[in-house]
Amino acid sequence: MNGTRNASITIEAPTGESMRALGERVAGLLRGGDVLLLSGPLGAGKTTFAQGVGRGLSIAEPIVSPTFTIARELEGRFPDGSPAHLVHVDAYRLGGSGYAPGQDAADALLDELESLGLDEELEDPQDDTVVLMEWGEQMAAALIDERLEIHIDRPVPADAASVAGSDGEVTGDGTRIVTLVPVGGTWADRIATFGRS
Repeated sequence: MNGTRNASITIEAPTGESMRALGERVAGLLRGGDVLLLSGPLGAGKTTFAQGVGRGLSIAEPIVSPTFTIARELEGRFPDGSPAHLVHVDAYRLGGSGYAPGQDAADALLDELESLGLDEELEDPQDDTVVLMEWGEQMAAALIDERLEIHIDRPVPADAASVAGSDGEVTGDGTRIVTLVPVGGTWADRIATFGRS
């Protein structure tokens, strides 16, 4: 499925707290049935953004990376006070290369989602459900037409030592570039409003 891509918005998030605040702002736009795809390299801030979404949905439980559980389900409230059910998915280990003869990648991915019970959440989310998927770029072909893609990039400055620890690993500091890409008409309208606020 390919939804219509509309004008995107790019925002800088210089700190972890600014990334959470951005996630919280996006949560203010959410409705039941929404799908959010988060993409970016390791350490880009996907889980930090998800924590902001959780804060915006008044979720009391901590939002942590669901890497080892693949999906976590959390209860909260939309800004209007109605119940919100967040399905936080880490798709990093999904979409492997073990296809059946003649099977394409999208079909293999849908089979994996079905085995995990996530296919219905993505194809027909309940009225109170929001699906937030980290590493979701590999899932785009299998998703519904209406979604918000959140691409997080972490530019490395010329002086990489300023953002690297003693072992050369990238630290938590440093500006991230977040691009919100609405796919489908309903997201285009909401993001247009978001960009004016």
